[in-house]
Amino acid sequence: MSGTEVAPLRDAATVVLVRDTDHGIEVFLQRRVKGMAFAGGMTVFPGGGVDERDADAHLAWQGPDADWWGEAFHADPDIAQALVCAAVRETFEECGVLLASDSDGVFADPGALATERQQLVDKSLAFADFLVANGLVLRADLLRPLAHWITPVNEKRRYDTRFFLAALPEGQDADDQTSEAEVARWESARAALDGWVAGEHFLLPPTWAQLSEVARFDTVADLLAADHEIAPIEPDVSSGGGFTGIRFDGSDTYLTEFGGRPTPDILK
Repeated sequence: MSGTEVAPLRDAATVVLVRDTDHGIEVFLQRRVKGMAFAGGMTVFPGGGVDERDADAHLAWQGPDADWWGEAFHADPDIAQALVCAAVRETFEECGVLLASDSDGVFADPGALATERQQLVDKSLAFADFLVANGLVLRADLLRPLAHWITPVNEKRRYDTRFFLAALPEGQDADDQTSEAEVARWESARAALDGWVAGEHFLLPPTWAQLSEVARFDTVADLLAADHEIAPIEPDVSSGGGFTGIRFDGSDTYLTEFGGRPTPDILK
């Protein structure tokens, strides 16, 4: 890519998976394998790009419809449906949590669907076909809109990413059975932010911003009930400024917490 070219945007969905504990809200985080083409070595939430088959309308759906999600995320309804499907699919692929149930509201046993999970990962199975074949209803009612971030124009890979909130369904737990992450864990939002300040891991601005938002709340119920401002945020990066030249609403605090330590090679 030349210095004047801008990489095309790809729609993506990221899910901030949360649960209540005695010491407050915990979030599920993954540290991506360093060799990954995008955000290698970074601590992130489960998520990924939209598969064009995610827009398939032939699936059972419970909760706000595609028009509602389109208004929430300022997107065409077809794209909104694909985003919701991608959010549920990626959560299942990357940590084994499945936001889908049968028609009576009984959640599927993710462990019994390990083969299908791998088929989704290798794209030999479409998500809508997976739901239909297993008599499952996509549970859009378990998701909430959280944020909208766009990768800066200087990046070689760019994503138009919508962030969702979801509470961990009762009887399920997140795992580390993905080749994309070297570490996966539950951690309080505040502890994850403190670890960033201490240099224990690296948070890109969108992850930092969502952890900061979660840390404002004491319970998952309060977090899910709150109205979160959904406006596209596309950080600016000053020419020649490197990573510390990034600017967005809140970047002064972010860079102060970064503290001038060496920029990871993946961001240079």
